Amino acid sequence: MAQALAAISRPGVVAGIVDDVYRLCLAERSGELADYIPELAAVQPDSFALCLATADGQIYGTGDDTTSFTIQSISKPFTYALALADRGPAAVADRMDVEPSGEPFNEISLDPVTERPRNPMINAGAITAASLIDGRDPAERFDRIVRCYSRFAGRELTMNEAVYASEARTGYRNRAIGYMLRSFGIIDSDPDEAVDRYFRQCSVDVTCRDLAVMAATLANNGVNPLSRERALSAALTEQVLSVMTTCGMYNAAGDWVTTVGLPAKSGVGGGILAVLPGQIGIAVYSPRLDAHGNSVRGVAACRELSRRLELHFLHVTRAARTAIRSEYTVTQVPSRLRRSTDEMAVLAEHGHRARVYELHGDLLFAGAERAVRIIEEQAGELAALVVDLHRVGEVSAIAVRMLNGLEAELAATGCQVAIVDPDGKLGHTVSSLDPTDPRGRVFVDRDTATEWCENIVLAEYRPADAPTCTSLSVEDHPALAALGPVECSRLATEFEIRTIARGEIVAERGSTRSGLYLILEGRVRIGFDGADGRNHRLVTLSAGMSFGEIPMLVGTPFVNEVRAETALRLAVLPPARFDRLTDQAPHLKLALLERLAANAYAQMDAAVRGGDY
Repeated sequence: MAQALAAISRPGVVAGIVDDVYRLCLAERSGELADYIPELAAVQPDSFALCLATADGQIYGTGDDTTSFTIQSISKPFTYALALADRGPAAVADRMDVEPSGEPFNEISLDPVTERPRNPMINAGAITAASLIDGRDPAERFDRIVRCYSRFAGRELTMNEAVYASEARTGYRNRAIGYMLRSFGIIDSDPDEAVDRYFRQCSVDVTCRDLAVMAATLANNGVNPLSRERALSAALTEQVLSVMTTCGMYNAAGDWVTTVGLPAKSGVGGGILAVLPGQIGIAVYSPRLDAHGNSVRGVAACRELSRRLELHFLHVTRAARTAIRSEYTVTQVPSRLRRSTDEMAVLAEHGHRARVYELHGDLLFAGAERAVRIIEEQAGELAALVVDLHRVGEVSAIAVRMLNGLEAELAATGCQVAIVDPDGKLGHTVSSLDPTDPRGRVFVDRDTATEWCENIVLAEYRPADAPTCTSLSVEDHPALAALGPVECSRLATEFEIRTIARGEIVAERGSTRSGLYLILEGRVRIGFDGADGRNHRLVTLSAGMSFGEIPMLVGTPFVNEVRAETALRLAVLPPARFDRLTDQAPHLKLALLERLAANAYAQMDAAVRGGDY
């Protein structure tokens, strides 16, 4: 099997959470080594590793995550899975039950009613599962077990000969279990061979990173997220996870399900493997064990991760994931603010430095992790970024913390962040406009946030000597500037100068033609009422632009409302004077119409490119 390449995490929000949990649990040094197996008593007692692997193959690891240790009882669900695949669920169910035992994992006993091992996660059930593996001889049967484990891990695994020899020398109790199983007809082959296979499977070497990938493969419905190889069918994956839920943590299963809430399996080698179906796999390695045979640090770390990341599988939500609906630069989807030619040229060249990410669905850990990870990958390339949440449903507390952490992280790189959160799902307020706030700016709509991004890019890349058009005379307006001096002055006398206060309506939707408007100073907003009850911007026009052309030329009413976005100074050509030019100065009217047509086309193009709502 070719070595699968893991997607290794770099510093980021999720990696920071994993590191925090690792540091929190590092001081815990209670518990004892599994000294009944001599080789296990010789390991470094305070070794500690913590790994989290997502169902799409991202790995977050810390500590001794490449240190090898033997898999021990964590092998049990995987051998059980292979037995199910070889013999089928019905045949396996004839040999063992799936009920919690209420007894120590190495108890020499069977269920008094069924006379079968109570479940495949205790030694009696695990030895039974090992006896059910197909193969021509003992070597082939064990080789198939190792290959099965390797498919889950995404790399070739091997057996630790020293640990196997140690287990074989001291495994009298397991041999007694094997002979008991043979005497009751549960095993119909040589019990010594089955027990030896069990010793060997427990002695396979893994790392914490391997276990995390094995857990993620179970989380991913049996498909290894790194190699993309199917390790187990979806139906059998469900059955294995079900048994892990009720039986995987021995007599601590009830407390585990209550406080952690994940299907899991522990091993006396110090490992714990836990799975949140559809989302993530967790692995911990720390050799000191509690009275139940579970890693003390491992239980504490899993409990803390479950609490912080809200992983409990009985947490009820509408969906398990949130995906990035779309992502694009401000060059690809600009704001509805009509820019000057010079500004558009700057944005065309540098607009890739500002990006918008639209999220949708319910935002839980898995979806937030995926979104944060993808955004972090762009961090060093961006001057500004927008995260749009207006299509997001439920937002979990961990998602809020992760997005807050992302904003602070990006701010440290010099990237300014805006959140589109009209309903306040993150707990920010739209009035959070302090540019020094690490949480970033908050907007009620994506278009305004996109304009904010464009302004950041323009501030960084616009030439210092670039002309700005903030206040014009009538003669300097582009609609008249192409005329000769005499004609320009003659036409300028036909316009009236009007001053409009911010927020005042210039033309209502449905109103008749009221004039040709040239903007000399300030901005006007042409908008429409959306289905969400808010007025959305179709386009914003600024000094040097015009509006009212179509009603003037065709006679149709204004289709959308026109409102002063700022204090406004306009030059207005009233309808009567516009009509009189036909007789008195037709060449002036023709020149004016040509300029107006060019401007109107440019404004329509900007509106069409402005995105959807």
